[in-house]
Amino acid sequence: MLNDKDKKILISTIKEAKHFIVLTGAGISTLSGIPDFRGKDGVYNKKYNGLNAEEILSLSYFYSHPDVFYSWCKDVWYNLDKYEPNIVHKVLTSLEEKGYLKAVYTQNIDMLHQRSGSKKVYELHGSPFYNHCTSCHECYPYEEIAKVVQDGKVPYCKKCGQLIKPDIILYEEALNSDVLSAAYRDFSSADLVFVLGSSLLVQPAASLPLYSLEHNAKIVIVNSSSTYLDDNAYLRFDDLKTVFDALAEEFES
Repeated sequence: MLNDKDKKILISTIKEAKHFIVLTGAGISTLSGIPDFRGKDGVYNKKYNGLNAEEILSLSYFYSHPDVFYSWCKDVWYNLDKYEPNIVHKVLTSLEEKGYLKAVYTQNIDMLHQRSGSKKVYELHGSPFYNHCTSCHECYPYEEIAKVVQDGKVPYCKKCGQLIKPDIILYEEALNSDVLSAAYRDFSSADLVFVLGSSLLVQPAASLPLYSLEHNAKIVIVNSSSTYLDDNAYLRFDDLKTVFDALAEEFES
């Protein structure tokens, strides 16, 4: 349980902010039952067919071994319907609806922010919500491709017969330039930034809060493990559920 002093400071910091944004990582989705990629039991610590996840998730491996790629994705990216938004997603949605939160920038591809009702969500690493043909660029929705992948098949375009790829940024791919431009603008303008469930290890997302610090923003970090910005944090907490249970009492009533 968050002590009264920290709770009051946290709530007043949110209410006084003029430009409040959030950066979320895999740690927030663990409350929904999705394994943290880099945690002790995360998929990055498990080999698949003798391969590390980083190898499977490269663009070159996708093209050369789409069967292995989609076999790995079957239980990681194409079964997301079984997970539900948790208290973090829900409170962030409430904060947006009440006019406090201006935008969510997420490293996650699980689409839970949108399913919770958040409107202004920027997916830094993309998501499988849309899937495109690698040749003719025909677009396919998540539900259609998930069914194919769950059947143990590789999805190919109905229009031209070529391989379909999820709109997820793989290794060897650049991030979406429009999303990055929006991030640089928002993080440079923010006076309050929450870093939630991210160890700030993956670039360029990990550097975004630095733009805010350069403009004297307050940084609030909530993460179970340490980050390189801990010493610069205005507030620092370890447990997401404890913090967001306290915020729910104030902002979900």
